[in-house]
This record gives sequence, structure tokens and C-alpha cells, in this order.
Amino acid sequence: MIVMKFGGSSLANAERIRHVADIINMFVSDRPVIVASAMGKTTDNLLAAAEMALSGKVCIEEISRLHFAVAEELWVDRTGLVTLLDELQKLLEGIALIREISNRTRDYLVSFGERLSVRILAAYLCNAGIKAEFFDAWDIGFTSNSEFTDADVLEETYAKIAASLGNLKSDYAFTPVVTGFIAKDLNANITTLGRGGSDLTASILGAALSVDEIQVWKDVDGILTTDPRVVACAWPVTKISFEEASELAYFGAKVLHPRSILPAMARNIPVRVKNSYNPAHPGTLIVKNFDDKDELLRVLTFKKNVTLVDIVSTRMLGQYGFLARVFQLFDEQKISVDMLATSEVSISLTLDSKNGGLEKLKTELEKIANVNIKSGKTIITMVGNVKHSSEILEKTFDVLNRSGINVQMISQGASKVNISFIVDDNQAETCIVELHRAFFEAAPPAA
Repeated sequence: MIVMKFGGSSLANAERIRHVADIINMFVSDRPVIVASAMGKTTDNLLAAAEMALSGKVCIEEISRLHFAVAEELWVDRTGLVTLLDELQKLLEGIALIREISNRTRDYLVSFGERLSVRILAAYLCNAGIKAEFFDAWDIGFTSNSEFTDADVLEETYAKIAASLGNLKSDYAFTPVVTGFIAKDLNANITTLGRGGSDLTASILGAALSVDEIQVWKDVDGILTTDPRVVACAWPVTKISFEEASELAYFGAKVLHPRSILPAMARNIPVRVKNSYNPAHPGTLIVKNFDDKDELLRVLTFKKNVTLVDIVSTRMLGQYGFLARVFQLFDEQKISVDMLATSEVSISLTLDSKNGGLEKLKTELEKIANVNIKSGKTIITMVGNVKHSSEILEKTFDVLNRSGINVQMISQGASKVNISFIVDDNQAETCIVELHRAFFEAAPPAA
């Protein structure tokens, strides 16, 4: 048994849904469980409809038009869609009436995207000769806490899924088509699982059912050596470890969200990233361990628009408790740290620029240290075999020196699979291009 997850771009219109059905048919002997995201830009359109409702106008025309047109083109019955769209209309009318939307209501609102999508896909699979049934995720046991817009799935979910679908391992009577991204809390409120939520749904399903492989179908040929928008010749990586994939996702790669692979990682279930536009390509396989054949690097990634904070205090010299006090202040402002480097009297760290509370944090930190906050920075992350860190660093600093790029902070050793450093935003792409040329392409740049 396998899990196959398809994102919004893979299900954007009738043509793409036909193509997805053909892909599923290719794997039908592997007894797939399907996870579907909302079609195309439906989630964005739902949020836009909410904004309109807040100003007193209710309109679901664009959402209705897309789903009805696709249903008509695929010869799919519209009854279930009509019921859901009527429910959506009433919800938006309620928002327009009170001119207010809570996170709980927002989760309820965006859930319509996935719920509409699975009904169309399951019906079309049946039309195409693949017996299928759709499920809203809570129907098979997805239960979360009540952190609306970014909920965590509860441990009991795994047993509930196994009880609901476990019999398919021995008696595969139909192809389940499950909503990604959504669940219900213990009070039966609809919740969403945050960024990467549909991938997380697939990973949880795979772990609960102990499948042979989890396939995440995207619009690229797997995980690439770097961002193809920066380096056009970037190519897919054949294999990568769970730990490497997590580091990549955290430090800028858009293919998978870090927490989305944790359930698969915990149960050692391989995850394969494949391209729905190029299904013949093998993609990238993510596994626990493999022979790296002494490769230096596997992937370069970057995270732009981060903030660098330098904290200096001679009171750190020979003192205990200073670091604890610094991070207590971060905790009080609910600000998380990406990278960290320390010396006897200083701390340098990076923050996502979206973090609020920086001014308050600076005010509090200045009571115990000198603080310098610099924006417009980029984290460059090199993921691979850091057992060869001396060779990697020698080559890296040679490239940076020839390119006139100054490193402002470096972190190596905290993770066993990456080396990260900070440069200015305006030097980030040059840095990636030159490092990719040095580590991955046939010949290094001329001196």
C-alpha cells in the first residue's frame, strides 16, 4: 500500500484532474490512498471571499464557476458540490452580518477547498473505472488540538485511522480520497494544520497504515540541487536523508515543510517527491540512512529577509545564567531563533523578519547588553556530508573570497548534515550561483 498526495497545481483544472487519474491508475496495483489539496488557487479565493464579506459583500461566483465547470467537463454529478457551496454561502453571509472573522471561522471557511476537491476527484476516478470513495479527514479519525490555523494532530488519530482504513491492507475494496490540510478538534470544530498541512496529512496516513511508501506529487522533479529560479541547470537529487530534508525545508526549500515528514521519519517509511507533470521521472527518495558515496554536498538552499541580532556584554565573561536570561526574554516575546553562535562575551543569532515584538525585545535586551539589529540578511545553507567539513569550508571560502562576498556569521556542528552562514540579501543569489558551480557543475569558475 502507498499514499499519494496531490497538491493544488496538480488539480488545478479538468485537464490536470484527468492527468492525476491517469497517474493513480499507473499505481493502482500498489493499492493507493489519495490525499488531495484544494484545486488551484481555491484557498486564496476563499480567503478573498472572506475579506469581501467583512466589507458586507458576499460573492462565491469565482469558486462556484471553477468547480461547476470542472464537474461539467468531467461528467461529475454536482449535487454534493451544490450542498457544500450553499453551506459556504451561508457562512459568508454570517461573516458579512457581524463583520468579524475568528481563526476558528477562518479554518471552517478554507476547509471548503479540500472538501470540494475530493468530491470531484473521487467521482471522476469512478467515471474512469477506479472505484473510489471520498472522505473528509475527520471521517477517518483526524483529530487535532484547538490551535486554529496551525493545529497539531493528536496521537489518538493514528489508532483511529488504522481502525477506519486498516482493513484495506488485506482487502483493498476501493481507493480512498482524503482531504488534506484539515481535521476536527475534540469539540468537533474544523481546524487546519498550517503550512505543509496536506503533506502532513499524507505522512500521518502513511504512518498510521504502515504503508510501503508515501508519494508527494509536486510540480518539480523532486528535490533539486538548488532553486531553479536562481540556477537554471539545477537537477534533482536521487536520494536524501530525513534529517537532510528537514534541514532543507527549515532553511528555505519549498518542497516539504519540516514537520510534514516527522510521522514518516518516526516510523521509517520512505517518502518520494515526484512530479505530476513528469510522472516517468523517479523523483527524490527520502529515507533514514543510505550510502552517500562520499558526496560533499547534496543541496544548496537559502532563506532571504532574515534579521541578524548581535548581543554583546562583558558581563558574560566567566558568568553563568546570562544565556538563560537572554533566551527568557526571547520566550517572553514569543520570538524563535533560526541560527545561533556564541563567544565568551557575545551572542549572534538570526530571526525570521516576520517575527513581531523586535522593538520590545531590543528594549529588554539593552538592559543587560549592547544590542545591534541588522535586517536584509540571507541564510545560505549547504546540506550534505559534513564529515568532510574542512574540505567543504575550504572550497566555500575560496569561492566567497573570489566573489567578494563577506560572511557575517557561521553555524557548523549543531546539525550533523548542514553548514549555514549569513550574507547580505543582495549577495545571496551570486553566492548560490557560484557555490553551485563549484560543488555541482563540471568545472569551477576561473580564478
